[in-house]
Amino acid sequence: MKVLVAGANGAIGTPLTRLLLARGHQVLGLIRDPAGATALRAFGAEPIVADALDRESLLRAVKPFRADAIIHELTALRKPPFRASGMALTNRLRTQGTDNLLAAATVIGASRMVTQSIFLGYGCRDHGDRLITEDDPFGIPEGDLMDPTLLALDLAEMKTFTIAEGITLRYGFFYGGDGLRIRPMLAKRGVPVMSGGLLGWIHHLDAAAATVAALERGRPGQAYNVVDDQPATWREVMTTMAQGFGAPRPRQVPHWLLRLVAPYMAKVAADTSMRVSNEKAKDELGWQPRFRNYHEGIAVMVSGRSEDASVLRLLSHGAH
Repeated sequence: MKVLVAGANGAIGTPLTRLLLARGHQVLGLIRDPAGATALRAFGAEPIVADALDRESLLRAVKPFRADAIIHELTALRKPPFRASGMALTNRLRTQGTDNLLAAATVIGASRMVTQSIFLGYGCRDHGDRLITEDDPFGIPEGDLMDPTLLALDLAEMKTFTIAEGITLRYGFFYGGDGLRIRPMLAKRGVPVMSGGLLGWIHHLDAAAATVAALERGRPGQAYNVVDDQPATWREVMTTMAQGFGAPRPRQVPHWLLRLVAPYMAKVAADTSMRVSNEKAKDELGWQPRFRNYHEGIAVMVSGRSEDASVLRLLSHGAH
């Protein structure tokens, strides 16, 4: 297939682009910053430079091209948002950006679209021991600071399902491909941890493999949870990362202080607890997480092999 990847030089877009190419697909990489074009060409992708929130500019940029599918991986999250305002641009990319990409799909002739979503759409609260599946309510406002995010997630999914072959992926929290960025933060004890919360996680490379599987085999009109096999707390994952990198133990922050200085992070990382099922993705997409839990993924992360070509080849073969 020829695929337009929106956000092709992002945390998930980079390994996704490389994996698509390894699988024999052709890739048009939509990026906002022209500086990323050289790296995309080096991978073998064709860069398209445009701002996805500027509809007219986007449509002009894609007009000369044709593609079978679009993969929407646009976010503006370079660090965990402390307050709800930190989600504003990402919420726009999920609403206005999705609208613009659907318009671009018409221009380039794409009938299939895979859109990034996240497991937090099930609601940032304690869900108990029950296993959450794709049949559970999603994107329902709860009357708190999470409402704009929940509404944006719901709109992005509903808009995606208006295209002939729309599919959404409810990813866990990404980790693994961001070692160069997070290592110095951990070294300075700049990533706080807190007690509570049980969350879904997914290594960047496993997320990329699931996305390719959804592109190739996903059923139109379906959502898929993309998480590994073991939910874990924010504290467990960040502490294990710090240990792996030889960094000091992360600073423990009490709940009252976290809610005061970082209310959004407190709601997501401390107040949310859920066990999310990945069985549908395994059954229908033929996908299995290469890293079954954060221990396995962090071991590869700290070794520096997360972007190794041999790992990508392994994932590519496993996607058959």
